[in-house]
Amino acid sequence: MEASQLKNKMPAAALAFRGYNLTNLGRTPELLSAPAYAPILEDFLARASWVCREVSGRKVDLIDRVRRMEETSLDTYDEAIALVVAVELAQLAILRECFDVDYVQAKLAYGYSLGEISALIAGGMVEMEAALRIPLSLADDCVELAADVTLGVLFTRKGELPLDQVRRQCLAINEEGRGVIGMSTILSPNSALLLGQGDTLDRFAVRINDVVKERVYLRKNDGRWPPLHTPITWRHNIPNRASQLMHTMAVANEPPKPPVFSLVTGQADYNPLDCRATLGRWIDHPQRLWDAVYATLSQGVETVIHVGPAPNILPATFRRLTENVESQLKASLGLRAVSGMVTRPWIKRLLPARSALLRAPSLSHVVLEDWLLEKHE
Repeated sequence: MEASQLKNKMPAAALAFRGYNLTNLGRTPELLSAPAYAPILEDFLARASWVCREVSGRKVDLIDRVRRMEETSLDTYDEAIALVVAVELAQLAILRECFDVDYVQAKLAYGYSLGEISALIAGGMVEMEAALRIPLSLADDCVELAADVTLGVLFTRKGELPLDQVRRQCLAINEEGRGVIGMSTILSPNSALLLGQGDTLDRFAVRINDVVKERVYLRKNDGRWPPLHTPITWRHNIPNRASQLMHTMAVANEPPKPPVFSLVTGQADYNPLDCRATLGRWIDHPQRLWDAVYATLSQGVETVIHVGPAPNILPATFRRLTENVESQLKASLGLRAVSGMVTRPWIKRLLPARSALLRAPSLSHVVLEDWLLEKHE
């Protein structure tokens, strides 16, 4: 796709920002090696390094880290936060300054976990340095809590996840006082992410199938994860402390451009009055990723631009949805015919309420770092 084509597609595009992961460099070293991109990327990395140094009191040089191709780890969680946000914003700045593609014209923006903060910064709602200071100030406590926290992928093979039962079992385990467990992300109607202390995931896996009809499976991850978007953060009063820090964070007088769909509220409802309150809930409330996916399909988005180093969860979610839709349609009408049908109001009224899901195979996806490097070559 040429720059002129991407520019024309922007009014019907969604910006999808990635969040923290176990690996966070992606193709950033390649971007930094590109002469046209390096000054822009270095500026954002230097600014993020400065905030990280100010908050942590430790030596931080993200430019040097990228040049050495040294990955972040849980021990350098604060640097990972700063790196991801800086790279996401730098990619968009490169897109605008080097290719005259103004991302502000996009129809919608959203971000998974840390990506929501990047989306707000990109949309002009908050300044990068002020916004970064808050998660960086709480990073060490998040790392401490991660010491005994395990991530689990919860899913069913046929039906939908019984979310009310999932919540009930989490609450019942928490009442026992032997560790806290919480749902951190709703990935899709049949899958979610859980974070739990100690053996809480094991206890959950045993109990959930005693109370549900559809068989539920839990696959544990080997890594250790900061327990954001769960009640585990209450242990160090992280949500309240974040909200207190936000009192002095300047917020723009206008909503973000493009509008930011919040994975906390499930709406594109960020505004000057409620921005701090929503970000306060962002700390310990589950991420409603599936709501953002459906909003993408139902609001007429045609292109999803994945922002950040090596985006993973959002592209994978769209890919699985596309595969599922294609599988369902394979034995019936042609995919192109159905994709065209759902854009016609008369037939859309006749189809089920979730007919927008049929648009998934027609979406185009652009991984921004790949696109930038392709154009540089």
